[in-house]
Amino acid sequence: RLAAEAEAKAKEEAEKTPAEVKPAEEVVTPAEEIKAKEKEKEKEKIKGKGKGKEKALKEEPPKKGAEKRRMREVKEELYFEEVMVEEEVSPAAERGKKLPPAAGREELHVDSSKARRKKKPQKAAVAAQAGKPLHGFEKPTAPIIYEVAIPETLTVAELAQKMSIKAAEVIKTMMSMGSMVTINQILDQETAALVVEELGHKVKLLKEDAIEEELGLEEEIKGDQVNRAPAVSVMGHVDHGKTSLLDYIRKTKVAAGEAGGITQHIGAYHVKTDKGMITFLDTPGHAAFTAMRARGAKATDIVVLVVAADDGVMPQTKEAVQHAKAAGVPIVVAVNKIDKPEANPDRVKQELVAEEVVPEDWGGDTQFIPVSAHTGEGIDELLEAILLQSEMLELTAVKDAPGRGVIIESRLDKGRGPVATVLVQSGTLRKGDVLLAGQEYGRVRALLDENGLAVEEAGPSIPVEVLGLSGSPSAGDDAVVVADERKAREVALFRQGKFRDVKLKRQQEAKLENMFTQMAEGELATLNIVLKTDVQGTLEALTDALTKLSNQEVEVKIVASGVGGINESDVNLAMASNAIMIGFNVRADAVAKRIIEEEGVDLHYYSVIYDAIEEVKQALTGMLAPEYKEEIIGLAEVRDVFRSPKFGAVAGCMVVEGVVKRNNPIRVLRDNVVIYEGELESLRRFKDDVQEVKSGFECGIGVKNYNDVKVGDHIEVYEQVKVTRTL
Repeated sequence: RLAAEAEAKAKEEAEKTPAEVKPAEEVVTPAEEIKAKEKEKEKEKIKGKGKGKEKALKEEPPKKGAEKRRMREVKEELYFEEVMVEEEVSPAAERGKKLPPAAGREELHVDSSKARRKKKPQKAAVAAQAGKPLHGFEKPTAPIIYEVAIPETLTVAELAQKMSIKAAEVIKTMMSMGSMVTINQILDQETAALVVEELGHKVKLLKEDAIEEELGLEEEIKGDQVNRAPAVSVMGHVDHGKTSLLDYIRKTKVAAGEAGGITQHIGAYHVKTDKGMITFLDTPGHAAFTAMRARGAKATDIVVLVVAADDGVMPQTKEAVQHAKAAGVPIVVAVNKIDKPEANPDRVKQELVAEEVVPEDWGGDTQFIPVSAHTGEGIDELLEAILLQSEMLELTAVKDAPGRGVIIESRLDKGRGPVATVLVQSGTLRKGDVLLAGQEYGRVRALLDENGLAVEEAGPSIPVEVLGLSGSPSAGDDAVVVADERKAREVALFRQGKFRDVKLKRQQEAKLENMFTQMAEGELATLNIVLKTDVQGTLEALTDALTKLSNQEVEVKIVASGVGGINESDVNLAMASNAIMIGFNVRADAVAKRIIEEEGVDLHYYSVIYDAIEEVKQALTGMLAPEYKEEIIGLAEVRDVFRSPKFGAVAGCMVVEGVVKRNNPIRVLRDNVVIYEGELESLRRFKDDVQEVKSGFECGIGVKNYNDVKVGDHIEVYEQVKVTRTL
């Protein structure tokens, strides 16, 4: 029956005309009805615009309130329909299904003709699909093995950095090896090598000076050799006329401007003569400048030994001969002051022969030239002798190469900073070069000749002043032009670290020595000094001369020293260490002066080295413990002994020698043997107390706490006399 009904229904549908069939899309929903009404209203408004506002308003439908209510009801129906749909269909069950057009608002549905929005790919799926991490780093299949360069010493942190691991890993490894360490602990080379091997890396042991060997400082410079001017060091005893001789050669007046008439710095000059160019180094003759003279001998090719014909060979003359021989430098002797009536050149020859300096006319190989710096006699002969000696030495150097030389002197200039005098020995030093000098380095900002004029370059045997270094290098340091500033800094810092280690070690040893000596001998009297000088060489000489004044009782301690003016930190240090301040050819700045005046710091200025040494010596003399000397002032012979209820045994004496004074120390002698030492308590002449009794008079002597005086004994009276001590 059901099948027959369904078939009949199907026939009816088929018989219907196409006009009677209402298409699905013509089914009007409430939302479409509202939209249609709004469109009609807009059309009516547009029609009514031309006829005026009043006509348009008349044409509007009269029932506004009913229409609004109808609209509100439709919206509510729509809202309830949506809620009902959401409740009936769960999102999980119906995800991806399209709702029929009648259910819900039209704008909420995706058009069936449009493609569905693609799902966002999941990260896990991408990682699994690619098989590679997103950051592009692939974990190595085998561990990386480094070649670790290990210096003499390094910290745990530095070692970890070299192996590209955390310091905690190194500490953990060392703990497993039985060592407890901290991150900043310093390891020796052997321990560090064991740790590196334990962690599976290769070890490369560095030699201490490997960093310097990389610079190739020891390598010979290759290139075309050219003849160079001789570098001549002028040496001799103080006041024998070295600077005056050079003044005559250079036609200058340096000697006239020197403090105390003595040279206290190394002066470097180059002089053009008719026969060729000569570079001179003028060295000090004073005993304190031993190190400076030794440097002068090493840096030069020929030593001109100046000896005064009226004075002969003196201690510093002998020392200069020793320096020249130690450096293997030939000597030319200039016998100066031959214009004086008392000049005796033959005496000079005889005295120098004793020092193994034999003149040519006596069968030796040393040229002796009689000269006078005052009249100029023999100067040309001296220059010829120097040039002849240089020809025999065949002095050559490579000019077209990086410059190398030696630091002759250095100082700290207030306006220009550290200034170093460099004697170029080979190659060419140019403005803009990176120079490594001892523990200092820097780019050469300016080159100045001895007259203060700027030059662009300096070839072999030319002395120049260099500006631009990081600090004042020590006199005698090698100066080398380096291609790379970074490398120069690295070597300079390495040298500074090495110097610091040596200094700390020395200080530690000194502390221990001081502790033991003070325990053995009691406390030393110490004179603390803060020393500032104008140049490095003078600083070295003064430090050496002052520390040599120390002995077993008093000690000179240089608390701080440096090149340059006295500043605030120097004064503060002097106050903290209770030191005296010495400024040699330097002055205190304004801030330092104010503190010195306020705090009453003991500051002394000097320009002559003798004066500085002499005054420090006097200060040390005042610190010496006073020495007392016994002086016998009287002798009395005991003639009788009687008893006194107040003083006990009283000796009746005759004063044989000198004076017997009351309250002076005495000795009782029996048969010339001291049997008692004590004090004279009472001195009477008859019944009167007296202060002293002279020779030839009788007196009564009461000896304090001693009653065993006998007839025939001698009483010796003496006093302690304070003796001034000297160093």
